[in-house]
Amino acid sequence: MISVCVATYNGQYYLAEQLASILQSPLVDEVVISDDGSSDGTRALIARCEDPRVRLVEGPRAGVVRNFESLLSQAKGDQIFLADQDDVWRPEKVETMVDALRTSDLALSDCTVVDQRLNVLHISFFALRSSRPGLARNLIRNGYVGCCIAFNRSLLTYALPFPKSLPMHDWWLGLVAESFGTVCFVPAPLVLYRRHGENVSDTSGRSRATPWRRLAWRATLVAHLAIRWLSLRFYRSSSHVRP
Repeated sequence: MISVCVATYNGQYYLAEQLASILQSPLVDEVVISDDGSSDGTRALIARCEDPRVRLVEGPRAGVVRNFESLLSQAKGDQIFLADQDDVWRPEKVETMVDALRTSDLALSDCTVVDQRLNVLHISFFALRSSRPGLARNLIRNGYVGCCIAFNRSLLTYALPFPKSLPMHDWWLGLVAESFGTVCFVPAPLVLYRRHGENVSDTSGRSRATPWRRLAWRATLVAHLAIRWLSLRFYRSSSHVRP
């Protein structure tokens, strides 16, 4: 079963195009949309969608990171895809990513960065960010962009619950996969990654955070990965102890 998790917030202008691109794949079993308190026509647009695979749930109203955490706890699929509200998926995306997940715990595809009218800004996000796998590399310079991520459900054992003070959900998921599983970077650009100045996330540009803030993020991520590793090791050790 394949689940697509879509986080929405005031996304009425582009959401219909995104949903149409996702639902064109017969491999998709459910599209779970968590709306985080939209005040525009987003919820009405979702309500008009007649595809039975679409399911609307209430978001936690605590920002994009917690919205995706809530989504992951409600998705039913064996393979889980993340999606933003304003991109466009290429027709071959789902099949290509499912193939990659046969030998990897998490797959990340390349994408084409476009403007609001889908004019190409950068043909390859991988080239723009010099994206490659590697824990240290992606801790220093994150290459994981959420709209290009798909993973097997088993990864949630390590990823959930999200730590507090997490800078971004996609960064965490990528580092968790690098630490506890296997990753595959798919070179095909399978998403039109729309950047229009009103995006909820800001992945394609240079961070506006101070150097100290960026250093604190990385220290927090390393600490939480270590805590997660120690917790899982302790759990596995204790589960083998007879009463």
